[in-house]
Amino acid sequence: MALGFVLIKVSPRKEREVYEKIAQIEEVEELYPLFGEYDLIAKIVVRDFEHLSDVVVKKIRSIDGVLETKTLTGAKF
Repeated sequence: MALGFVLIKVSPRKEREVYEKIAQIEEVEELYPLFGEYDLIAKIVVRDFEHLSDVVVKKIRSIDGVLETKTLTGAKF
């Protein structure tokens, strides 16, 4: 099992819309708004790092209003 924390930058005034779309992604276990350089952080639990890459690239980055992501990876103990 793989674990990822994805920091997400969002277009101004699209934060709520992007939040709602990301919250619907099956692999997103937790999602929180942030203040500062990034607007959201998502905790993602997947079967492996390839699956994590697919979620970030195909599901999160494809959302209108997502400007940038930064993914921190780890393994669940």
